[in-house]
Amino acid sequence: MTLEERLTALEQIEAIKALKHRYFRACDAKDPDTFRACFIASGADIDYGPLGGFTDADQIAETFRRIALHTVDGKHVILDMHHAMHPDITITGPGRASGRWTLKFRQLNLIERTERLLTGEYDDGYVIEAGQWKMARSHFRQLWSMVRPLGDDVTIEQGSGVR
Repeated sequence: MTLEERLTALEQIEAIKALKHRYFRACDAKDPDTFRACFIASGADIDYGPLGGFTDADQIAETFRRIALHTVDGKHVILDMHHAMHPDITITGPGRASGRWTLKFRQLNLIERTERLLTGEYDDGYVIEAGQWKMARSHFRQLWSMVRPLGDDVTIEQGSGVR
């Protein structure tokens, strides 16, 4: 590869990393519009295990809205924290790439008063659509999880960063 080709590949990989990080920030900030915008316009292949399989990003965006935006007495009842690490991204052709990520995830369920910790692996496919990298495929495989009760002595305060 020429220096210019290598630089172009590095720029594309950085753009894909930014896309995936934007997706995770949208999850944690409860921002369904940005969440949806991370996927191709139609026909995405999404498999999030127990959360479900979807043939279009509109379907997962609706599930996201239902779960993430659920409130009781004006407060969100599901609080998430996503940390992506170990990106392994390969440019597979013009406007196409694949990627693998490790997820560290923490969720508070204020209705059930539980904390869930889990880790797993994303296997993604990316394409350029309308000049921007988008996810065309996103499959998640959970490696392990743990659920524990939140005791009565636990106080949870929601900051202003949640929409």
